[in-house]
Amino acid sequence: MTVTGPSSPLTTLWPCCPVAPSPAILNLPPPPPPHPHHPLLLLLFPIIIIIIITTATTITYIPSGDSTANCLRLPLHPFLHLHLQHPYRQLTSYSALHLFIPQGVAGRPTTTSSNSSSQLSPPPNPSFIMRGLIALSLLPLLASTAPTFNTDTIHDGAAPLLSSSNAEAVPDSYIVVFKKHVDAASASHHQTWVQDAHLTNENVRTELRKRSESTTATDIFAGLKHTYNIAGGFLGYSGHFDDEVIEKVRRHPDVDYIERDSVVHALGDESDDSGKLEKNAPWGLARISHRDSLGFSTFNKYLYAADAGEGVDVYVIDTGTNVNHVDFEGRAHWGKTIPLNDPDEDGNGHGTHCSGTVGGKKYGVAKKANIYAVKVLKSNGSGTMADVVKGVEWAANAHTAKVKKGKKGFKGSAANMSLGGGKSPALDRAVNGAVAAGVHFAVAAGNDNADSCSYSPAAAENAITVGASALDDSRAYFSNFGPCNDIFAPGLNIQSTWIGSNTAINTISGTSMASPHIAGLLAYYLSLQPASDSAYAVADITPKKLKDNLISIATEGALSDVPSDTKNILAWNGGGSSNYSSIIKAGGYAVKNVKTPAAKLPTTIELMEEAIEKDFNMLSGEVVKGAESVASHAEKLSKKIKQFVDEELEEFFEELDM
Repeated sequence: MTVTGPSSPLTTLWPCCPVAPSPAILNLPPPPPPHPHHPLLLLLFPIIIIIIITTATTITYIPSGDSTANCLRLPLHPFLHLHLQHPYRQLTSYSALHLFIPQGVAGRPTTTSSNSSSQLSPPPNPSFIMRGLIALSLLPLLASTAPTFNTDTIHDGAAPLLSSSNAEAVPDSYIVVFKKHVDAASASHHQTWVQDAHLTNENVRTELRKRSESTTATDIFAGLKHTYNIAGGFLGYSGHFDDEVIEKVRRHPDVDYIERDSVVHALGDESDDSGKLEKNAPWGLARISHRDSLGFSTFNKYLYAADAGEGVDVYVIDTGTNVNHVDFEGRAHWGKTIPLNDPDEDGNGHGTHCSGTVGGKKYGVAKKANIYAVKVLKSNGSGTMADVVKGVEWAANAHTAKVKKGKKGFKGSAANMSLGGGKSPALDRAVNGAVAAGVHFAVAAGNDNADSCSYSPAAAENAITVGASALDDSRAYFSNFGPCNDIFAPGLNIQSTWIGSNTAINTISGTSMASPHIAGLLAYYLSLQPASDSAYAVADITPKKLKDNLISIATEGALSDVPSDTKNILAWNGGGSSNYSSIIKAGGYAVKNVKTPAAKLPTTIELMEEAIEKDFNMLSGEVVKGAESVASHAEKLSKKIKQFVDEELEEFFEELDM
């Protein structure tokens, strides 16, 4: 049980288990539209044609010798005639539309030589004419669907800001192109100017963040990224800038236009093989990869992105980790032991279990994440608040050092803290400080079936506080709740890695088991971002932004027995997709029938039993059919054998009589 103690730095802490474990900135006018036709005409043209078709009254074929000879004349409207011309004969008429149809095509008059006179084939089929008219009416619509560039609103003296209408834009990222008169020296001077403007704004945002005076200053912009000089014929640059800087660039006289940066894909096989399926997975993994309640066909199927967790470090602040366990594949490392004179090993198992849920090959959410053990609790599962705060500090400093080092492929850090004690402002502040340093933090809500706001670190505002759910999509009976809860994740009867051997596993319960599902998801989603050293990199996604995204895409209303003051949302991993933008764009999902504590609903176990019974009955039917078939064959064979024996015996006795 989680022990609630006084608000002291030395408050005793226990793991959160219910039971002790056994860019277009330019001064030029906008580019011309894609075609000269007014948009209203494009819309009206097919409508006019269709009206004309539907008001047609007569179809007359006139094979005469006058100026309209050898053509089909359709008086479709008093003010419009349509002529299907004889081969290559075109009338000079402003009141007619001319459709040239290859000779010999059904519905087109053809000429044959017979006694020096022209003979025409039978009149064209009216249905063919109608099809031609309809096809003609669709031409403007086809033209209007061609890819185009959108031009943002142009202010006086500002360069156009272009964006492709059929491409995925990279947020706040731009390609700036200089005018042709700009030389390399002027371009270099301009680039220095824009970077100075960017740094000035960034310094202001940094000060606002330190003072906590602005909730809009949390975004970080990377500034100048690339400069371009292709044989002097193409000068420009790209970067990640805020709106104020981009507005200044748009008004600079050297800028021709700005294009929003966008995503590029290889033109190969369109099939997406990045999604993986783990069969016989723990039910908790299966649940976060499916929107609807688990059934017989999904309760052990985990859908996930193949490279989930790659390039991300996760600090598991707990009892330590069995780093040599085979499920970690060498990705688990010993980070730091905080309690004085305690060995560098997990003597409890709790931390190893959490680490396995974060990043184990079989038991983990993010199967390629790096795990760092930060031991703050002793082998009996308890420790002091002072040691826990020190462990949080160590993780934050390790992350900061990694960022400064700029290791290739590094995509960020997450942390999990599945422990709890009494309300401690110091611990809450330490966790919030680690989040401000860039660590994405998940913490357990607690196991007292009480308000999580009364516990730390569950009350830490900037972390993600996680409640526990059960297999039947109910709030776990022990899980804390309340306004401090941010999200729910599976936490009852969770199987994961353990201590005692390099292959040991165990099944335990608690919000301690729910929180690492979220820490794993944080690593999962961080890994879907471009690496900081990638050509596609932009500023790292902030903990606040990722927290907001994680909540916005969650499954809403999935759980029963959730109090009204608690967010009823269940974590989701995107269903195996590796496209982060698409996952976020798709948004959340609300179940059709929100569950309530009083609702009498069949449990997942009951559904599984029902499915098994159906399969058993089906199988039994097949067995019975098979048995009946075998019995029938056996009966026939028995008759044949009896007949054969009778015949042989009869012959035998006949020979004896002789």
